[in-house]
Amino acid sequence: MEFDTQLLYAIDEALLGIMILIIMFGMGASLTTDDFKAVARRSRGVLIGFMSQFGAMPLVALGLAIVLDLDPAFAIALILVGCLPGGTTSNMFTYFSRGSVALSISMTTASTIMALFMMPILLSLYTTGFTQQLSEALFAAGEAGEFVIPTKNIITSLVLVLIPVAGGMVLRRFSPGWAKTAEDTAGFMAIIVILYLLGTLFVRHGDILIRTPWQLYVSAISLGLAGFFFGFWVSRLFGLQPIFQRAISLETGIQNGPVSFAIILLSFADTPVRDQMLWLAILYSAFIVMTSSFITLYYRKKGRFDWEVHRNTVVHNRLFGENYVTHYPEGFLPPRIAYDPSQGTSPSQKR
Repeated sequence: MEFDTQLLYAIDEALLGIMILIIMFGMGASLTTDDFKAVARRSRGVLIGFMSQFGAMPLVALGLAIVLDLDPAFAIALILVGCLPGGTTSNMFTYFSRGSVALSISMTTASTIMALFMMPILLSLYTTGFTQQLSEALFAAGEAGEFVIPTKNIITSLVLVLIPVAGGMVLRRFSPGWAKTAEDTAGFMAIIVILYLLGTLFVRHGDILIRTPWQLYVSAISLGLAGFFFGFWVSRLFGLQPIFQRAISLETGIQNGPVSFAIILLSFADTPVRDQMLWLAILYSAFIVMTSSFITLYYRKKGRFDWEVHRNTVVHNRLFGENYVTHYPEGFLPPRIAYDPSQGTSPSQKR
């Protein structure tokens, strides 16, 4: 799939850069030093999330690219998206799904830092065959040079993206009120970014959605769905409580789409290949909002009872002391939370 005209203009890239800065600043405003300490306390959940995020998702992306026989540029973009860390959007959806927001934030914190090391390694490992195909295509077209993954540029892009995160943390430290405003703005700004890109492209290139091959739609949708499925069942297999299962599921499936825009725009030269990569990232980001909404509604309905028991148990410990044990009628609690109604919050509540 070739783009006859420029996908994004300079004004689009400038506005996109400002929006990404706001999103990452808001993400930083949601973090405190206690969140980093919480990573160590929730090491089991974070490790399972790490395995899902940087182990399963890149492999799923590679598998989809091979099975669907994607063009090399689209395949590289799909793998890049599969290697991304989580973001504030996953924290927002976790909240509405009655999942553990604390674990979600811990996973976002850990994955954002680890992405500096993991993304270059994973991209080099999984994109070799596709970069070779692009190099051969360039040679056949009579163009000099070969296509390589700009590892240094990607690391630089990630560092630049993390700078506003640090700024947000500073704001949280000195002005919690304004930090809360920035935090609330970030999740919705991510959705606005996606809608802005889709709206702009639709107005300028109205036929682009029609000309897009079905394989791109399937890959963009399937990557997120596979992440939800894998994160949920792996965390359940390891015996984590339902509120953590929902958090890991959403954190795994929802990659940080705005970061992919930043990496592609900052790291790759302005060529048709970059436009192809950007279009795949836009498709993923658009569909992940839709699929996340449906998954969240399902989790919210399914998890209503265990969430209410969790909250009730936590309130009991706040009122009557950390050693208080809440007694429920026999058979009242379902097996998934019967052994720990607090779901990991209060050690005294373990049966």
